[in-house]
Amino acid sequence: MIINTHYFDTAGKHNTDKTLEIVKEWSEKLNVSDIVVATTEGETRIKAAASLSAKNVIVVSHSTGFKKEGEQELPEKMKETIENKGVKVLTCQHALAGISRAVRYQLHTYEIDEIIANALRIFGQGMKVAIEISMMAADAGLISTDKEIISVGGTVSGADTAIVLQPNNVCRFFDLKVKGVLCKPWEF
Repeated sequence: MIINTHYFDTAGKHNTDKTLEIVKEWSEKLNVSDIVVATTEGETRIKAAASLSAKNVIVVSHSTGFKKEGEQELPEKMKETIENKGVKVLTCQHALAGISRAVRYQLHTYEIDEIIANALRIFGQGMKVAIEISMMAADAGLISTDKEIISVGGTVSGADTAIVLQPNNVCRFFDLKVKGVLCKPWEF
C-alpha cells in the first residue's frame, strides 16, 4: 500500500482545512469510520462536523481546569452546537498528564506519563495530541480498540497532524500501533 504523507511547511491552525480534507479523503480510501479530533475552543470541531458528517466523529477538548482552575475553555454553547450536529464531545483528564502534572507542579519533578508525552513531541505536538486523544476516546468507550481509526491533533490550535492508528486504552499504551502518518508539519 502506498500512502503519501503531506508535510506542511509550518505547524499551526492555518493547516486545519487541508488536514480535514486529507482526513476525509483517506477515511474514504481506507474505509475508516471513526475519527477522533482534538479541539480547544471549538473552531476545529465545527469544521470537522461539517466536513466529516458521514463519519463517527468524536471531538476531545481540554479537561476543565487545564488552563485555569475550574474553567472550561470550550464554551457550553459551542459544545451544544457540535452535539446537535451528531458529533460526540469528550471532556476528560488528559491521558498523558493527570496526577503526574500535580506532582510536577508541586514537587518540580516529572513522572512517567509526562516523560512519554515529551518523547512523543519529538514527532511534533500534533502527533502527541493525536495519540493521546485516541487513548482518551478508547477509555471513554467512544471508539473500539479492534479497528483502525484516524486521529487528528494540532500544535497550539487548529489541526496540523493526522494519523491512522490502532487505538488502545491508556493501560495498554504499548499495544497502540501508529499505522500511518497522513499529514504533519515539517517545522514545529
